[in-house]
Amino acid sequence: MAESTDPLLGQDLLAEMGFTDDEIARRKAWLEFAEEDVQRLRELNELAQGYADEVIEDLYRHFLSFEETRSFFKDPQVLEYVKGMQKAYFRALTQGTYDRDYIAGRLKIGAVHSRIGLELKWYMGAYNFYLRAVGIRLFKSLANEPEKAVACFHSLKKLVYFDMGLAIDALVFLRERTIRAQQEAIRELSTPVLQVREQLLILPIIGVIDSLRARQLTEGLLRSIRANRAKVVILDITGVPSVDSKVANHLVQTVEASRLMGAAVIVTGLSAEVAQALVTIGVDLSRLQTVGDLQGGIEAAERLLGYQVVRDERPTRAQ
Repeated sequence: MAESTDPLLGQDLLAEMGFTDDEIARRKAWLEFAEEDVQRLRELNELAQGYADEVIEDLYRHFLSFEETRSFFKDPQVLEYVKGMQKAYFRALTQGTYDRDYIAGRLKIGAVHSRIGLELKWYMGAYNFYLRAVGIRLFKSLANEPEKAVACFHSLKKLVYFDMGLAIDALVFLRERTIRAQQEAIRELSTPVLQVREQLLILPIIGVIDSLRARQLTEGLLRSIRANRAKVVILDITGVPSVDSKVANHLVQTVEASRLMGAAVIVTGLSAEVAQALVTIGVDLSRLQTVGDLQGGIEAAERLLGYQVVRDERPTRAQ
């Protein structure tokens, strides 16, 4: 299976997450991962390479023995790919080089597990299984040197905890990035700018407006005014339960910005609560053209655009 080309994997992910050399050094210092630990791990390299495949095969047999984790590896190609990455990871643990390339690899493992949706509880459990499996083999191989075995295991444990922190950070970072993207998409879908007729737009707003959403509304509206060469905009806030002073001021700024772009704004659907709030917080209502409801707003907008609605008094024949 070909390696993923996700631009946020590897070195790009390292940069995206802001890992500086100082940050890396502080993490190692916090775990007291020092040069003597590096030397001990290098001494274990030949031994570790000998049982790498066996440990990883045992780990994935453990994964496949539970229904919850087996579901992540239904595709045999995915299973073989992840096993291959884990074997490469295992071999890198005792090679004694823990630079930016090494860290990028650890972040990549977290990214892969994020992509398949592996939950943290299974991820942490896998590390527990891994440390136990390695510890058994390590103490058996160094049975005649128990002090050395303990020291080596502690050095390995420091590095594993260092790696766990990196991989979990990558997993959380990517999940939060996905959530932010989803929230942005929801905001865009929840505040569509609709063209009713030539030069007339309606922006219906539903739900709570915070400062971020208010700014996004303004930006989207101004782009639509420019794209549609709009002359009148109806800003309908029937579905807005409340506003604070920041949002109210932003609303006024939206009206002013639209006016500068050549579009008059009619605000419709003010509830009694919102109207009282605007008065209480001292918003200059003279700067807002308001109409009670959306229908009245459309009629006012059509008058501004020079349209005249004439009732057809002729009776309608039943079909």
